[in-house]
Amino acid sequence: MRFLTAGESHGQKLVGIIEGLPSGMKISKESIDKALRQRQQGPGRGGRMAIEQDEVQLISGVRAGLSTGAPVALEIVNRDWENWEKIMASGEEADLESRKVMTPRPGHADLTGALKYRTEVRNILERASARETAMRVAIGSIVRQGLSALGVEIKGHVRAVGGVHAEYTDGEDYWQRVKQSEWSVGDPIAEQQMGERLISAREQGESLGGLLEVQVLSVPAGLGSHVQWDRKLDGKLAQAVLSVQAIKGVSFGLGFEAGERMGSLVHDPIHYSQGQGFKRGSNHAGGIEGGMSNGESIVLQAVMKPIPTLYQPLDTVHLATKEVVKASVERSDVCAVPAALVVLEHVVAWVIAEAVLEKFPADSFIELQTAWEAYRAYLRL
Repeated sequence: MRFLTAGESHGQKLVGIIEGLPSGMKISKESIDKALRQRQQGPGRGGRMAIEQDEVQLISGVRAGLSTGAPVALEIVNRDWENWEKIMASGEEADLESRKVMTPRPGHADLTGALKYRTEVRNILERASARETAMRVAIGSIVRQGLSALGVEIKGHVRAVGGVHAEYTDGEDYWQRVKQSEWSVGDPIAEQQMGERLISAREQGESLGGLLEVQVLSVPAGLGSHVQWDRKLDGKLAQAVLSVQAIKGVSFGLGFEAGERMGSLVHDPIHYSQGQGFKRGSNHAGGIEGGMSNGESIVLQAVMKPIPTLYQPLDTVHLATKEVVKASVERSDVCAVPAALVVLEHVVAWVIAEAVLEKFPADSFIELQTAWEAYRAYLRL
C-alpha cells in the first residue's frame, strides 16, 4: 500500500492517490471531513483557517461507501485560490513578480530549497507549507477507519505548549477532558496557562511549539520486523512523524529518560496467563521491541518547534543583493500544536495500516478481518 500527494498552499487544490487499499472497506466521507475540520481548529491558528473550509471529494476507488480495490483518488479544493489564480497560474500568463519572495525565512525550507532548485522562494514555500498535511489527514482518515473496524484505536493529547506542561492522569475522565479541550489537554490548569502564554506570544510577534503524544491501542504483537533496518516499525513511525512540518524529535515509551535509568528500571517484565497470552508488566518500551509491536499500546512523543514565520521577523539575506534584511512574513499561525496532533494521529494511522497489510496481505477487507482474528486467537493461546 502506498500513497502520493500533490498541490501547493495557494494552488487550485490538493490531490492524493492511495494504491493497495483492500476492497470492501467502509469509507465515510463525513469522517474524513470531521478530521479535516479538527486539523483547522485550535487556539493560535492564523487567518488562513478562516478562509478554508476543508472538504474532501472522493474521485475514484469508492462506490456506495465501500472501497473497490482500485486506486482511491481524493481532492481538497483551496478556497484561497481565487486570490492567487494569476500568481499561481500554470501558464505563461502567471504573475511572477507581485508576490515574489527573495528574503528567505530562517527555520523554513526557503533558503535551502531556493539554492537546491535554483529558484525564488515562492516555488519552495508553496509546497513546503504545512497546508499539504490536509491531504495526509484525509488519507490517514481512510485507513484509520479500517483500523477502527479491526478494533485498533488511535488517540492523542498535547503534553506541553511553550514550556507549560500538562499533568497526565490516564483514565476515562482525563481523555474526556482532552476531547472537550481546545488545546487537546486533560489538565484544566495547564490549559489556562497555555492560553495566557499564547496571548503573550501573539503580543510579542512570537510563536510557540510544544510536546505531543500519540497512543495506538489494541495492536497485536508482531507488526513490523527485525530482519531489515527499513522494516522496523519504530523506524517507520519515526520517519512518518518527522516528515510532518516543524516536528524536530520523536521518542517511544520512556524516550530519552531511558538513558538516565538503570536497565532494571527500563525493560518491561514478561508475564503469561492462559487465554490471554503474553503480557508486559509495564510499558516503558512504548509498545515496540526489536522493531516490532509487542502487544502493548504503542506510545510515541514528538517535539514541535515554534513555527518559524514570525511577525517580528529575524534577519536574513536578500537572494539577489546579498544585503542583510528582515525575513518575509507569510500569513501564519502563532501556535499550531493541537492541529499538529491531528496530523500526527493520521500519519501514525497510515504506518500502522501499512504494517497490518504487510503482515496480512489481502485483496478484500473480509480476508483481512479473517486473518486478523485468526492471528489474535493464536496470540491468546
